Amino acid sequence: MQLAEARERLLGAAGELFYARGIQAVGMDEIRTASGVSLKRLYQAFPSKHELVEAYLRRRDEHWRADLAEYVGRHAATPQDAPAAVFDWLHTWFTAPGFRGCAFINAFGELGAVAEGVARAARDHKDAVHAYVAGLVRDLDVAEPARLADQLALLVDGAITTATISGAPGAARLARQAAVTLTEAAGAARRA
Repeated sequence: MQLAEARERLLGAAGELFYARGIQAVGMDEIRTASGVSLKRLYQAFPSKHELVEAYLRRRDEHWRADLAEYVGRHAATPQDAPAAVFDWLHTWFTAPGFRGCAFINAFGELGAVAEGVARAARDHKDAVHAYVAGLVRDLDVAEPARLADQLALLVDGAITTATISGAPGAARLARQAAVTLTEAAGAARRA
């Protein structure tokens, strides 16, 4: 088995196991077994568990943000619809089987204090999501777009955390209402 194929298989198995059960609850031997990759090849691909976790988070970041952007692109008829579409996508994600919250918040909570690469991957993801939201806001005629982007990004994380802990996907709908209100208020302030 080539190293690239082994990495893909390991990342796929690790992604499923880490997200479903948590990083510390899953051992490297379990990932090796689930992936069908030999122990030697596993450590050639990822010399440490922290390196595997960081690679898992980087891969998840790419997929998560791509899914979000694709959904918003398909469902937002106008730039004004885009912020609300973010929360519609969140609701869809929250109702999906196996939803266990934000992999980045989860990983940071488990390993952020002891694994700088994991902490950096979590911060990079949050920064990238914020930048995406800021890009959506830039297309709007609103007062204080940077402040609105900060507020919307905070609503995203709040909705995710609330849905995770409460098991109530309706958190996305409440956050959507708040996002619409904030966006409309920022637009009205700009026009005033």
